[in-house]
Amino acid sequence: MQRKLVAQRAVAVYVILAGLFLAAFASAQTPPPPPSEKQTVLWMKLEKSILDVDRSLDGVMGVAIVDLTDGHKYLLHANDVFAQASSIKICVLAELYRQAQQGKLKLTDLYTVNAADLVQDSDIMGGLTPGVTRITLRDLATMMVAVSDNSATNVLIDRVGMDSVNAFLTAQGLHETKLRRKMMDLKAAEEGRENISTPNEMLSLLQALYRGQILNKEMTDDFFKILSTHKDSWIPRNLPDDLKIANKPGALEGVRNDSGVIFVDKRPYILCVMTTYLRRERDGEEAISNISLAAWRMFDRIARASEYGRVISPGNSASR
Repeated sequence: MQRKLVAQRAVAVYVILAGLFLAAFASAQTPPPPPSEKQTVLWMKLEKSILDVDRSLDGVMGVAIVDLTDGHKYLLHANDVFAQASSIKICVLAELYRQAQQGKLKLTDLYTVNAADLVQDSDIMGGLTPGVTRITLRDLATMMVAVSDNSATNVLIDRVGMDSVNAFLTAQGLHETKLRRKMMDLKAAEEGRENISTPNEMLSLLQALYRGQILNKEMTDDFFKILSTHKDSWIPRNLPDDLKIANKPGALEGVRNDSGVIFVDKRPYILCVMTTYLRRERDGEEAISNISLAAWRMFDRIARASEYGRVISPGNSASR
């Protein structure tokens, strides 16, 4: 009788613990709440602004935006494939940090400048002394991001391996994102081996990196520190100077792109804008900057307001 009572109590305890576990699991799996009705109106107005830019652009444009707080997305031609130009360097940077985390290399590994590695549009590498100057892989990554140095990029592609970059992208489910040539390889470009992605896939990569799904916290923090190095680009052009933005633009004939994470306090988001078939490249640059400003105005407003829309915290008035 006593054994039976003990068994019944054990079963009861098990049922209670199982219930608590399932409740906790369900809570962890609960998706974030959708935008409020008022915030949905703001999203609709943002969509109108983007469509107005799209209609006036003499070219083709794709846009992907995600609110990193509640996961709400806006997509326009977001699964279309675009030439990436230098924006593909985000993928090279991610694979560099992934291999560093795995111990396949160290960010402090040294590279001695080699004249054979120099290509056009290498503002920093071209000024260093071949055979003498030694710099770290992290230094090369900084040059790749800050001034889009093509020689530094090619050295990193050789170091991590083009096949490894593509295997990493495939493992992330990014089947349209491909690194198919080194920088300034015009023969490869003429043969159709262009570096490509879609707005949605670049967004997915940045989101996975932001959420720590690819790198550990230390590597994630340093990855975004490098990617947020100040640079001449179109997402930040009309935004406050003190706003942290981790982005990488890309430019080719008829092509202008920019993809990045905008770290608005309490309301970070990702913006990827890709343009091609541009009659005037400057129009593509302005389209990216105008969409970026419209998106920032919305996220900044939501971040500083109560659920009823009353602005509680002050913000930077620049470009507002």
